[in-house]
Amino acid sequence: MTEEQITILSYLHPYDVLSDDARKAILDHSEWCDVAQGATIYTIGQRLRGLYVIVSGQVSVTDENGAQVSLLSRENSFGERGLLRDGLAVTTATAQQDCRLLCIPAALFQSLLKEHDAIARFFNRTGRAQAAGNTLPDTLSSVRVEALMAANPATCSPETKVSDAAKIMRDKHISCLCVVSNGQLVGIVTLRDLVNKAMADDLPNATAVSAIMTAKPRVLPPSAIGSDVLHTMMEYRLGHLPVVSAGRLIGIVTQTDLTRFQASHAANFVSEAAHAQSIQDLAEITGRIPRLLVHLVAAGNRHDVVTRMITDIADVVTRRLLRMAEEKFGPPPARYLWLACGSQGRQEQTGVSDQDNCLILQDGISDDQRSYFEAFAQFVSDGLHACGYVYCPGDMMATNPRWRQPVSVWNDYFQGWIASPVKEAQMLASVMFDLRPIGGDTTLFDDLQTNTPKAAASNSIFTAHMATNALSHGTPLGLLRGLSTIRAGEHRNTIDMKLNGVVPVVDLARMYALQGQLPELNTRARLQAALSAGIISESGGHDLIDAYDLVAQTRLEHQTKVIKDGHAPDNFLPPATLSGFERSHLRDAFVVIKTMQSALMQGRGTLA
Repeated sequence: MTEEQITILSYLHPYDVLSDDARKAILDHSEWCDVAQGATIYTIGQRLRGLYVIVSGQVSVTDENGAQVSLLSRENSFGERGLLRDGLAVTTATAQQDCRLLCIPAALFQSLLKEHDAIARFFNRTGRAQAAGNTLPDTLSSVRVEALMAANPATCSPETKVSDAAKIMRDKHISCLCVVSNGQLVGIVTLRDLVNKAMADDLPNATAVSAIMTAKPRVLPPSAIGSDVLHTMMEYRLGHLPVVSAGRLIGIVTQTDLTRFQASHAANFVSEAAHAQSIQDLAEITGRIPRLLVHLVAAGNRHDVVTRMITDIADVVTRRLLRMAEEKFGPPPARYLWLACGSQGRQEQTGVSDQDNCLILQDGISDDQRSYFEAFAQFVSDGLHACGYVYCPGDMMATNPRWRQPVSVWNDYFQGWIASPVKEAQMLASVMFDLRPIGGDTTLFDDLQTNTPKAAASNSIFTAHMATNALSHGTPLGLLRGLSTIRAGEHRNTIDMKLNGVVPVVDLARMYALQGQLPELNTRARLQAALSAGIISESGGHDLIDAYDLVAQTRLEHQTKVIKDGHAPDNFLPPATLSGFERSHLRDAFVVIKTMQSALMQGRGTLA
C-alpha cells in the first residue's frame, strides 16, 4: 500500500474526522481497483460491490437514458444513492480515463453509517430537511442566539477616549460598545456607563473607556438559545449580552433584540397587516419580514413552512390594499377577483419576491366600470410596490390591461394558448397555471379552474410543448468538480439558487400536475400528489422531493445569512462559502433534478 493510499482518507471528508485507527480499518477492509479507460464499473440495476472513491482519473455517470449527469474526478465518490436504498445501482458508471479507485464494500459502508454520525450525516441527503421539521418559534426556547444577535458589533479598544466612544455610539445609533484587545473581548461600555460614571463623576473627555467599562462581562456561547439570553438578562439585570466563541466576539444581543423577536411571529404580522390604517403602516410591517425569515429558519422550520408563512403575510397585505382601494374609489361597480400567480400563487415567497397578479372581471362591464378597475389596480399595485413587492419586470400585473379582463376574455386566452402553443403561449400558460384567488368573488374563477387543466392535459401537442418549456432552466452542474457558477458580471462565481435551483423543480412539478390534472399549486405538494397518483415512480419521486428540500432549504439559509450580514436578501449563492459536505450534497441534489429532467425529455415523465 503506497503512502498516498494510506493518507487519502485523512484529508477527504467525512473520513477526515475519524481516528487514525478507524481510517486504517476502512483501508484494511477495502479493495483497490484499477479500471481502464472506457471500461464499465457498474450498470443500472446491478448490485453494487460498494462505495467507490476516485483516487485518480475520471468517471462518467449516466442515467438510464444514457445522458451524462456528472463527470467525477479525484476525491469524488459514487454509488451511494443505490447503497442507501436497496443496494442496486441507479446509474451507470464508466471510466473516462484510466482510474484508480478505492472500493469500500457495501457491508462496511452500512456499518460506517451506523457507527459514525459524521459519515451518516454526510451521506444522508435528506438529513437537513428531516431535522428541520415543522416546529414554529413560539417561544425563545426554540430559537438559537445567532438568530437574535447583531453580528459584527461595533468595538473599541480599552484606550479609546470616552468622548470618542460617545461619538461612535451616537453616529451608529447604538447603546453599547464592546471593548476588544488583541482580538479578545475584555469589556463592554454602555450609554449608562457614560452617563453614570463619566458624566456624573465629571471625568475628563480623554479618560480611557477602560476606566468606566464593565470588565470581563458575562457572555454567551453561539450554542445558547433565546431563553438563555432572557434568563441571564433577568438574573443579572443586564441590557446587553456579548456572544463569544473561544474568546472571540461574534455578536451581541440586547433587550431590544428580544422585544423585536417577540413581535416577529407571523401571527403578529398577519394581525397588524389586517388592521393597518395606511400604506405606510403596511410598509413598516413588511419591512420586518427579513428578520422574521431569519427567525423562522433559525428555529428549524422546513422551507415550505417558512415560505407558506411569508406568503400568508403577502396575502393579508394584498387583501388590506383591496379594502383600502374600495374605501378610496367607492364600492366596486362589478364583481371582480384578484389573483396571484408566480411564487405568491404557489405560496412559496421568500425574502426576495416581486408581484405577479391579475384581475378577472364579470362579463358585460362598461367603459366606466373598466376605468374604475384601472385606477383600482394601480392603487393596489403601487401599494404592493411600496411594501417591498416590487413591480413585475415582465409587467405581469393587473395594471396591464391585458391581465385585467372579463371572464370570457380569460377563457379565450387559455383556449388560444392550448390550441396554439407558441413560445409566448407556453410561457404565459406556465405562469397562469399557478393562479390562486386572493380577494373578491371566487366564483369568477370556478369554470377556468375546472375546465382549463382538462383541456390542457387532453392536448398532446400542448403538453409536449409545455414539457420542452419546463426544461428551459438547467441545473448548475459542471463537467469536472460538480458545480458550475455564473462566469461574468455582478454575480460572478455564484449559483442562481432561484433560476437554476428551485425553478427547474417548479417547472417539473407543474408538468406532473398538468399530466395528472392535480389541483395542487404548491411545488412540494404537487410532487407529493404526483407521487401518490403514480405520475412519477416511488424512487424518482422520493429522490426529487429530497433534492428539492435540500435546494430550497439551502436557498433560504443563504438569504438569512445575507440578511444577518446587513444586506438585502438575494438568490446568488457563492459555492465557496459552503463546506465540502454541503457542496457534495447540493451537487447530488442537482444530479437528481437533472435526471428527472432527462426522463421528462425522453417522454417518460411518468416514470411509473
